[in-house]
Amino acid sequence: MSSSIADKSLIASQFGGASKTYDGASRLQRIMGDEMVGALKLAGDDLRPRRILDLGCGTGWFTRKIAQTWPCQVTGVDLSPGMIKQASERSEQGIELMVADAESLPVPSNSFDVVFSNLMVQWCDDPRTVFAECRRVLRPGGRLVLSTLLEGTLGELKQAWAEADPGQQHINRFESETALRQRVEAVLPDARLDTRTIALPYASPMALAAELRLLGAGFKSESRRRTLTAPGRVRTMCLSYPKQSDGTIIASYEAAWVSWQAS
Repeated sequence: MSSSIADKSLIASQFGGASKTYDGASRLQRIMGDEMVGALKLAGDDLRPRRILDLGCGTGWFTRKIAQTWPCQVTGVDLSPGMIKQASERSEQGIELMVADAESLPVPSNSFDVVFSNLMVQWCDDPRTVFAECRRVLRPGGRLVLSTLLEGTLGELKQAWAEADPGQQHINRFESETALRQRVEAVLPDARLDTRTIALPYASPMALAAELRLLGAGFKSESRRRTLTAPGRVRTMCLSYPKQSDGTIIASYEAAWVSWQAS
């Protein structure tokens, strides 16, 4: 595994700083979250939740969608006060929102019928603590659906930067599929793990970099440079990035979904 994720205060601050631009840039987030909403809908009448937790809710996009789909109490939790502020301004009354750490949730055990978590656990150094909290707060028979990203995500960008700036990390670390499977199995027995590569088009490498900034999803390791990358290196990265015949680029995201039902 490469460099570790930065401390939680930096993660919360950077996502909070992007809270006003996040929704307009969240293409991948909507694709992956919609997969989980669809999976829950397939449960049909078997899923009649009284309480649903959206863990790492961000601006509350899916918190609101969940509340519109299932008539129950929906709670959104996020580490970032800035994200919760945006969520509260955009959400209707009846949705509960709180700033909290997914590794130590201030809610009772056995209190939710569904835990929904979209693209949050990749920001944790060890997701097993989050998995254990999800297991703790779920009622017997409750369902967990979560998504994350795996090693190989933004591989094209990583290689382009390796050519432009050898030895310097520019891409966040992501767990391998093998490591994620082991960590899931250690806490969530008989969980299902599905994976798929999602390829999104961009006008240019700079358009990809801009989207990551708008999401607050830039490089967060403590090993990151504290100064701006030299323009020459940026130009070399752009030239090194593989292009389509029309000059556009593709960014690959190695997507993973975990689903589990509490016994």
